Amino acid sequence: MGRQGYSAEFRRKVLDLLAEGRSAASVAHDLDLSDQTIYNWRRQDRIDRGETPGLSSAEKGELATANKRIRELETELAIARRAVDLLKEETSPKAGTRRSK
Repeated sequence: MGRQGYSAEFRRKVLDLLAEGRSAASVAHDLDLSDQTIYNWRRQDRIDRGETPGLSSAEKGELATANKRIRELETELAIARRAVDLLKEETSPKAGTRRSK
């Protein structure tokens, strides 16, 4: 799994600094962050507050959870299909008896 990133409190403080009028470049320099990271946080905050269209943080979390579950179910299905294939191989279609290994 990837790194955890910054805490919600830290992100909130950065966004508060921007709201106070500081530039993204100066905040990024002072806190040793990339400008792009700050722009991403600001864009996501605007989405979360409903100011711009896009997926909210909660929706992104739900989507990530759903995608993880889909991957798990696809893995389970692949295992079940492989088990069926192995059982088909083990049963002789001509004689209707099991083959010995």
